[in-house]
Amino acid sequence: MSFIQRCTQAWSIRSSMLCVGLDPEPSRYPKEFQSRHSHEATEAFCKGIIQATASYACAFKPQIAHFAAIGAEAVLERLSQWFKTEYPDHLWILDAKRGDIGSTAQHYATEAFQRYRADAVTLSPYMGTDSLEPFLGYGDKGIFLLCRTSNPGGDDLQMQTLQSGERVFEHIARIAAHRWNTHGQTGLVVGATYPAELARVRAIAPTLPLLIPGIGAQGGDLQATVAAAVTPTGGIFVNSSRVILYASAGTDWQMAAAQEARNTQTALQQAAASLDAPRA
Repeated sequence: MSFIQRCTQAWSIRSSMLCVGLDPEPSRYPKEFQSRHSHEATEAFCKGIIQATASYACAFKPQIAHFAAIGAEAVLERLSQWFKTEYPDHLWILDAKRGDIGSTAQHYATEAFQRYRADAVTLSPYMGTDSLEPFLGYGDKGIFLLCRTSNPGGDDLQMQTLQSGERVFEHIARIAAHRWNTHGQTGLVVGATYPAELARVRAIAPTLPLLIPGIGAQGGDLQATVAAAVTPTGGIFVNSSRVILYASAGTDWQMAAAQEARNTQTALQQAAASLDAPRA
């Protein structure tokens, strides 16, 4: 099954556009984990979040730096194996933002797709085609390229105008939709905090899957995001992390996470239903 087919299947089977980000921060875990070894607590917490929210999500996005910073790469590896067995209809998107060339890029691709069994990985496109080729060599896997990110500092480069008249983020979207998408493996990362630019990316790349951070803690407008990005030919993964993960520090942490995920999924469905477009 191709990557775009996997995306379509996930949207359809789960009837969801929600991607739950896994950004473990031990200091924010529920009280019941505070007395446990940090790696054991991290694994149990992440599994508990997945179990609580899988009914409302179509994808999960572990952020590799949050695991690596606490020396928990082995936890992520075990979690990945468990997830792919227990939730085969969901996508596992490794948020790594890699960007290098040669043997280094090849090793990053091996790490993402073999060690962590990711269905897709986030990458920086700024070193060009040869930095992406090792990842595209995995024919059934996908890449999400940083295009118009949700942070204010993205303006420093992404909003600069090229000699052609295009802004940098528009140029990335155009290349991604054509030269870098010959086998339907490429998507784009575009922040919910910039709905006008999100709409522009969708116009340039009408069929690419979009991974959209910025909903929740970063304040992105959900209704505007769906209106700008959902079309009959293009689907989205709307990521929410901290609002769901740390919805409660009490014994009801799973219930609270599930409620936040349910609320977000419902809001996404309602926003999509108001459009003349499919919900995925």
